[in-house]
Amino acid sequence: MKSMTKQLAFVALVGGTLVGWGARTDRDIVVAQRRTPIMVTRMFTGPDGQTHAEDVELKLNARGDSELSEIAKVTGLQFRRQAPNYFQDWHPAPRRQYVITLSGQGEVEFTGGKKVRFGPGHIMLAEDLTGKGHISRGVGTEDRVSLFLPLAE
Repeated sequence: MKSMTKQLAFVALVGGTLVGWGARTDRDIVVAQRRTPIMVTRMFTGPDGQTHAEDVELKLNARGDSELSEIAKVTGLQFRRQAPNYFQDWHPAPRRQYVITLSGQGEVEFTGGKKVRFGPGHIMLAEDLTGKGHISRGVGTEDRVSLFLPLAE
């Protein structure tokens, strides 16, 4: 009986050690995961005088257990609510600014008919200050709420 108890204790000890050795902490799992990049849709005026769009990955620097972008200097912030059927004909951006959609859906149309849709969490950097500009419209059935962050020059 003593021999069997010792064997069971030994098996439990070895098994527990192996399980503990192979266990991962939450931090290990987070570090091992490939993080999804934070994307920004940049609207800008090209040499042709037309507004274009490109998706740009936001650059982040590791700081401890998180990642941070460089600080962007802004002049303020403004919230906007628009009806689901809003429409703004051709216009350039009034200033360089980030526009972050908080709820609802919007869409921007460019010369040639290309359209980019903006839903909750979408970040846009508006830099098309000259030229023909773009068309903005609501999409869907709910108001679009967005946050404007005008950039300091």
